[in-house]
Amino acid sequence: MTGVLGALLPAVPLAAGLLGLLLPPAPRHPATGASGGDRARRVAVAFGGTGAAGALALAVALLVTVDRPEETSTTWVDLGGLTVTLGVRLDGAAALVAVAVTAVALAVQIYSIGYLRRGPHDDVDVDHRYPPYAAQISLFTAAMLLVVVSGDLIMLLVGWEVMGLCSYLLIAHDRRLPGAPAAAMKAFLVTRVGDVGFLLGIALLGVSTGSFRIADVLAHDHSTATLTAAGLLLLAGVAGKSAQFPLHTWLPDAMAGPTPISALIHAATMVAAGVYAVTRLYPLFTAAPVTLTVLGVIGSITLLLGALAATAQDDIKRVLAWSTVSQLGYMTGALAVGSPSAALFHLLTHAAFKALLFLAAGAVIHAVGSTLMSEMGGLRRSMPVTFWCTVVGLGALAGVPPLAGFWSKDGVLTVAEAAAREGTGPAPSWVGWLVWLAGLAGVAITAWYAGRLLLRAFFGAPRLPLVRPHDPPAVLRWPVLLLAVPAALLGLAGFVGAFADRLRFATVPVAGAEDALVHLGPGLLLPLVLLLVGAGLVLLGWRRDPAADPAAALGPLRSVFARAFRLDDVQHALVVRPVRALARAARTGDEVVVDGAVEGSGRAASGLGAGLAALHRAALPRAAAGVLAGALLIGLAAALIGGSR
Repeated sequence: MTGVLGALLPAVPLAAGLLGLLLPPAPRHPATGASGGDRARRVAVAFGGTGAAGALALAVALLVTVDRPEETSTTWVDLGGLTVTLGVRLDGAAALVAVAVTAVALAVQIYSIGYLRRGPHDDVDVDHRYPPYAAQISLFTAAMLLVVVSGDLIMLLVGWEVMGLCSYLLIAHDRRLPGAPAAAMKAFLVTRVGDVGFLLGIALLGVSTGSFRIADVLAHDHSTATLTAAGLLLLAGVAGKSAQFPLHTWLPDAMAGPTPISALIHAATMVAAGVYAVTRLYPLFTAAPVTLTVLGVIGSITLLLGALAATAQDDIKRVLAWSTVSQLGYMTGALAVGSPSAALFHLLTHAAFKALLFLAAGAVIHAVGSTLMSEMGGLRRSMPVTFWCTVVGLGALAGVPPLAGFWSKDGVLTVAEAAAREGTGPAPSWVGWLVWLAGLAGVAITAWYAGRLLLRAFFGAPRLPLVRPHDPPAVLRWPVLLLAVPAALLGLAGFVGAFADRLRFATVPVAGAEDALVHLGPGLLLPLVLLLVGAGLVLLGWRRDPAADPAAALGPLRSVFARAFRLDDVQHALVVRPVRALARAARTGDEVVVDGAVEGSGRAASGLGAGLAALHRAALPRAAAGVLAGALLIGLAAALIGGSR
């Protein structure tokens, strides 16, 4: 039964997506009043609810009865000794991630019903492309679930690539939004760069094993060189999908798309795929410690880079986007120091509070008509429901106890400290120090920018007095309220033995840190002190001048942080401009040399033919004179040749 449920998880949203693509455009039929948008909404929500129920049933079954991975597979194709299988590989971690994916996707589908409507009675679709929008969300969900449950690397790669395509389509859904098409293209191209490495890594493991089945790949005795090369290639794909330095630049720009899509990408799909893929193949990485060393360095840079960039943004969605980059650094840092359970625990809590924050931000944008915090303010009284939900989300993001993010972030810091002090992790101890110190600095910085967002948006005087904001209608409000529950309480699940057991892996032990997901002890004091320092500094700056932006205290660093250390400019100078110059040179060479040779040969042949044709069109007297002259020349030549003999 669990195998059937596992196979149905991606099949249900896939069916919804394919059915949704067949629906007509959204405008209402003049006779019946029905619209493709109405049918698309019913299909998306019905199938989304079915998928969420199935994922929950599978999680309950696996949490209660299964102590080891369950696998069902059948050979699909044999390519010269390389076997590709169709099947699922299920364990408690896969089931819990599937619950997070389906729950967030369902919330986004419901939220989109209200977000993409307008009019006095909220009954007019923003555009006629709602059916493909809903269908693409379903396909996006199906692709992520395929990554979660797949028992074969080729099938995992299929889901991985379909997510990239769906992200492009969804970010660029509303082409009237400024920057949306360019942001979609950037997301597609940057992630494709990493995906080349991911594909090569999978190919290397498959050739080494003789099969792409994950169980076979994990059980095979690979050489150290093979594992190191394959691991580094796989990390390239992880850096692209999970927005790790230096392939992180696409994620903040993806905010140009619709806000519900931002919630879906940042919370449960796309960015979570890279972290989950590493946990899926984690024994291979522990057998090649160099890969985890590289991951630890990349994760630490990503953590601090995202946090510092978030401090100077004015766009509320870009603040949350850079916070996602930073939180992904915590997850990859946990993987680097030997704790996939801590990484997955933070992935689950992050899915809850980040989806909550993006949907709450969407409610604010819907009410104010702007994404800029400099045009908000004073929303606490006019939008109390949204305010308190945002407080829960930002508290979980900053790690305020006892909210969800506090327990999962503490788990990451605890295993990093253990790896640093005791040196028992799979990577060198200095990697543990790097991750731990970066994580501690991230606590203070996160508290600062989370407090800034809350103060700028919800406190002080309204900056747009003509706007009359209010809490969103029920279809927007209920998904936000329901997501506030796991954002507040999910961290407490770490105390539940069955939950914690299913997130544990047989990994290199890290000073006993894997014995529990949550940790109570003196180690909590330092993060709490840093949390208070960050929150206190931003509150002190705001109290001095409530009308001023606390980011002004950053001085000349503000522009540096706002541009994320100009890494986009560096990427543009070192990659984009040379590639475009090379493309222009190739185009010029093709047009001038290749096309010139072909077209020049054609013109020469045409000219020669035209000349011969002109000679053949001579008048009769001229032609007769030419024939006579030719005859005389031939006769003269014959006489001369004969006489010489």
